[in-house]
Amino acid sequence: AEDIIQEVQSLRAAGEDQAKVLTREDLMSIMRGKLIETLDVRRASAKSGTDAIENDATEDESYSTSSSASAIRFASPEDKIPTVLFVMGANGMGKTTTIGKLAHRLKKEGNQTVLMAACDTFRAGAVDQLQQWADRAEVDIYGPNQEERTPTEIVSGAMAKALREGYHTVLVDTAGRLSNNWELTEELVNMKKAIQERLSVRNSDDGQPIPNSDVPHESLLVLDAAQGRMALDSSRIWNKEVGLSGLILTKLDGSARGGSVVAISRELDLPVKLIGVGEGIDDLRDFEAEKFVDGLLGIGAAGGKSSTSEGAMLASRLETLRKERASRAPEIKKKKEPVAAGRREEAMPSDIGRKRNVGSKRKNRRKKGKR
Repeated sequence: AEDIIQEVQSLRAAGEDQAKVLTREDLMSIMRGKLIETLDVRRASAKSGTDAIENDATEDESYSTSSSASAIRFASPEDKIPTVLFVMGANGMGKTTTIGKLAHRLKKEGNQTVLMAACDTFRAGAVDQLQQWADRAEVDIYGPNQEERTPTEIVSGAMAKALREGYHTVLVDTAGRLSNNWELTEELVNMKKAIQERLSVRNSDDGQPIPNSDVPHESLLVLDAAQGRMALDSSRIWNKEVGLSGLILTKLDGSARGGSVVAISRELDLPVKLIGVGEGIDDLRDFEAEKFVDGLLGIGAAGGKSSTSEGAMLASRLETLRKERASRAPEIKKKKEPVAAGRREEAMPSDIGRKRNVGSKRKNRRKKGKR
């Protein structure tokens, strides 16, 4: 809200037209533009080698995931290790379902061999549910066994299997938890350490493997679109304790629009990577900031209206407002500079004289005291 208010104030006409009131369309264009800029985290922090699941996106697109931090990051072929996507979230957010859909996309669109790591040993039936999704997506799964029963042991075994058999990607399912469950949060930390040790690519001078801090390649937090303030509070804790690289927003097929993700993305500097728009196996899509914001604000086709050009019209209006602001900047600067300089010049003699008078009064007092 503060960003939008500041933008409104700066875009109002300056000088003689300072009292000009912006129209409803002006305000809507500003709100839309600032929300898109907040969510479109195409930043320098996006690492080289990043690639989107959909490879047909072009660099010319305004919000192409292939050139932004919203893309899923995969392992470099030179490292000779599998890509590890570490998925976490609270109970009921759609985490296991999301993993199943993602596995399907990776195999179908990316032609990858995928291994699911069933590390949710806390919830009854979690492993069976993931097995069902593995069958639907036609990928392999690694779960609890006689020798490996804890989440840390299971994920370590899954990494070993992936290395041994040459899987492209490992999707790690974790137990659903609340952010204030410190025991389960500590479990996540230990699981990440186990992954880093198993996927070490360098040894120390004494021959010991050095933990690979570059893995997991993604630590993704799954959020329900209907969540409010609790989503932000939970994200803060998990980002601090475990470390997050992105967000997945689910259940956007209902009435919820997921507005809380804007605050999370802005405060924690986290991109939204994927969105779930239904129960079907194909209902997991790349995040597109423009379409999401249009849906959030009820603009054009994304907001259920017949007009598909309303978003483009608002974008054009914001561009015009910003060009007008840029053209006014030199004139405003010229008007302010002479006044400021004149005030400084007028103030200097009186200030100096005042200082001298104060000094002379002090000397007179000293002389009177001596007498």
